[in-house]
Amino acid sequence: MGPFGKLREDIDVVFDRDPAARTRFEILTLYPGFHALLLHRLAHRLQRWNLRWLARFVSHMTRWLTGIEIHPGAKIGRRVFIDHGMGVVIGETAEIGDDCTLYHGVTLGGTSWNKGKRHPTLGRGVVVGAGAKILGPITIGDGAKVGSNAVVVKDIPAGATVVGVPGRILEPEVELAAVEKKPLFTAYAVSGATDPMVHALQDLAGHAEEMDERLRQALAEIEKLKAAHQDEAAAADRWTGKVSSGGNG
Repeated sequence: MGPFGKLREDIDVVFDRDPAARTRFEILTLYPGFHALLLHRLAHRLQRWNLRWLARFVSHMTRWLTGIEIHPGAKIGRRVFIDHGMGVVIGETAEIGDDCTLYHGVTLGGTSWNKGKRHPTLGRGVVVGAGAKILGPITIGDGAKVGSNAVVVKDIPAGATVVGVPGRILEPEVELAAVEKKPLFTAYAVSGATDPMVHALQDLAGHAEEMDERLRQALAEIEKLKAAHQDEAAAADRWTGKVSSGGNG
């Protein structure tokens, strides 16, 4: 595919994953993630031509313009989308597969001073939520989702959802057929079905509803007891009045 075909793909993927996108001109002029990926292609090519200083200069200017830092050595596939983008850092030996999505504050970092592979590899269709940190020469499988602010230091199987610090898997190995046909996409990497915060809020809402029902029942019982007490008191007053009247007669 030629450069214009890739450019068309890059624009179309923004429409697919960002409902705020309205026109192609808006994407071409106002999307820093789009700009960062275009400039990275230039920097990566310069790196391959062994023009390393010039490649780093392009990368440095890209960071200044977009707030996104991508080392020229990083390998990035097609139809990758960086949404918002501010604070994204992608290391030298990182590899990002086709159809991945990264949000702002994401770090694909290294944990070693050694030369060679020291940054993560993302498979196809991976979604990485805002603020997530994926560290070391680990592999994130196809279609996996990394929740916002998660810290991942171990391999993640294809189709899994990982959240928390340190990252823990919520739903390992979903059906991969859908990933093969079309990459799964979930905004910010965690759907309502797997988001622990959503589950917690649902539990709290259910508990509150249950407590409300118990409170209504308790108030109803109190009203019944109050009415019964009032009836008994009225009956006692009538009986006392009768006794008093009989004694006076």
